[in-house]
Amino acid sequence: MATAIELRNPNTGLTATGYYGFSWTTLFFGFFPALFRGDFVTFLIVMAVTIVVGAFTLGIGGLVFCFAWAFFYNRYYTRNLISKGYKIVAATANEQLAAMTALGVA
Repeated sequence: MATAIELRNPNTGLTATGYYGFSWTTLFFGFFPALFRGDFVTFLIVMAVTIVVGAFTLGIGGLVFCFAWAFFYNRYYTRNLISKGYKIVAATANEQLAAMTALGVA
């Protein structure tokens, strides 16, 4: 199950919601959560990979790929936000430490 964490860019003041853990929305909706989050490049790449893999395996490979991607997408998305300058803003130090540990950022 995914855990939401608030992120804020100190340079622009923009906030975003990051997630870590299994992405149920990605499991059920494939590449569309990336589109809804405004992650257009990831949307296009994952859509292309799903279509190509599915075309060569009669759709089974596309389903397997989407299932595997659901384990990685939330962490990938949040780490991408952090690489763009966002910082984790948590209510407590324990929440911040848990998020940083789960995301693999120090």
